Amino acid sequence: MIRPAAPAADRPAAADRPADLVLHSAHVHTVDDSRPRAEAIAVRDGRIAWVGDGDDWRALTGPDTEVVDARGRLVLPGFVDSHNHVRLGSDADCVQLAGARTLEEIGARIAERLRCHPDADWIEGEAFDYSAIPGGRMPTAADLDRFTGDRPAFVLSYDVHTAWLNTAALRRLGIDRDTGQTAYGTVRKDPATGEPTGFLTDFAVRGLSRDGHRALRAAGVPWADPDRQYRRLAGSLDMAARYGITTVVEPQNSLDDLPLFERALAEGRLRSRLVAGLFHPRGTTAEDLAAFAEAARRHRSDRFRVGPLKLYIDDVVEPHTAALLEPYAGHHSHRGETFYPPEEFAEVLAGLDAAGFQAFVHATGDRGIRTVLDAVEHARTVNGPRDARHQIVHVECLDPADVPRFAELGVVACMQPRHCSPDIAGPGRDWAEAVGEHRWTKAWPMRSLHRAGAVLALSSDWNVAEMDPLVGLYTAVTRRGLDGGEPWMPGETLDLATALRGYTLGSAHAVHLERELGSLAPGKLADLVLLSDDLFAVEPKAYLDARVELGVLGGEVVHRAD
Repeated sequence: MIRPAAPAADRPAAADRPADLVLHSAHVHTVDDSRPRAEAIAVRDGRIAWVGDGDDWRALTGPDTEVVDARGRLVLPGFVDSHNHVRLGSDADCVQLAGARTLEEIGARIAERLRCHPDADWIEGEAFDYSAIPGGRMPTAADLDRFTGDRPAFVLSYDVHTAWLNTAALRRLGIDRDTGQTAYGTVRKDPATGEPTGFLTDFAVRGLSRDGHRALRAAGVPWADPDRQYRRLAGSLDMAARYGITTVVEPQNSLDDLPLFERALAEGRLRSRLVAGLFHPRGTTAEDLAAFAEAARRHRSDRFRVGPLKLYIDDVVEPHTAALLEPYAGHHSHRGETFYPPEEFAEVLAGLDAAGFQAFVHATGDRGIRTVLDAVEHARTVNGPRDARHQIVHVECLDPADVPRFAELGVVACMQPRHCSPDIAGPGRDWAEAVGEHRWTKAWPMRSLHRAGAVLALSSDWNVAEMDPLVGLYTAVTRRGLDGGEPWMPGETLDLATALRGYTLGSAHAVHLERELGSLAPGKLADLVLLSDDLFAVEPKAYLDARVELGVLGGEVVHRAD
């Protein structure tokens, strides 16, 4: 269990017992409003013992104290990544398609994989970008067939919300013109022939569910193998420690996935605290909820906790499956769909709220977001207000009328700054073209939400985007691509201090851990990072060249740069 912070009067005086670790001559950005800045910090028994200035730190040292001269560099609370799919990771056994801008480049990468692994039973790929498909259409089995031949191919989009299969994979999985839904996705059909196109939507909703994963594993798709899952998890956890992420929120898991985290903990691979959300698909039963509650009771240590529930109200903008208030650009009537009728979703959320659960709800479209806010308002009406901190995750296209409702209803805006970068979502990209220029002012309105009093919990959404919080900070502050260029919707940038709060205290608040994590104050858990540069003293472009020199979790050094 997380040990409660000792009252100031009960903590040992500095001279009684030396600190275990001291960092001095630093710019300590505490994210603590009572003392925003300091020059030194001392750690004892896993907690922050002292924060101060000058040479007072010397009184806390002893022969075994590790003393680090920060030489003016920046010390921050450890990053809290409020939405990070460490269990999905980046799979070394998949063809990596990030950055492939054309079908030909996708084909070249597949050919290279086949050259190196000629006996592979399946071709698997991840991170394909919708914009690589010519003409703004969605991919087809025929597109893959020319590169893969008769070997089955299973390829995931960069956002893991869609799957792309070739003809051999359709046969292997038993998908034909009579198949509408599978346990792992919705089968798109050619309107002229009625045959499956090879494109599956709703993969994140179905394929990452317990039933979906079991169905893929039973069909022999190697990506779903538990050992492959664990390798992805272990690699992602190592990356999190390297990037100074001291707390990870893995938002979507089934009960079957929890042994992966238990194994990582037992093997010493869990060098960040981890909060695991459990997936609540439509049709979740009372028995399922009882099992979720029992899992939460069983896993409540300071290193591994289980508890929040993940729901979906809509899908994603690029394939036109997010729910919009008005039709998609170029369409007369198509607005996308919600996974629940609004009235049903309101009752589901009210029931979860009454049972004491916290909900993380994926919502990208303005109608999807409004449906969730309406449901939270309904829950407060029937249950009375409570400090639930329900989250809306992504908040990509938000109607201005709904901006103040986040603070009014106590809803956390869990957002991913990198998603709004112009090289991912901006002009000429599928997201911007799908919503149309008249809605660009609704795109990721982080500054508007902050000014309206909403709590921002910022995150990476790895492996949809880079895990490195410094990349997210750069994008939040500039709204520019990684290569610079013109900013997109610069009126919604954040200042650095606000963005840092979103990656630390805001994200800790989002999972009810702000009393223990997210700022540097005496008595709190000693989760902190030392950066190679003082971000407040350099231009934002330099954030991308900075790195974590030292990562500390509960007073233990878990990462030290070479």
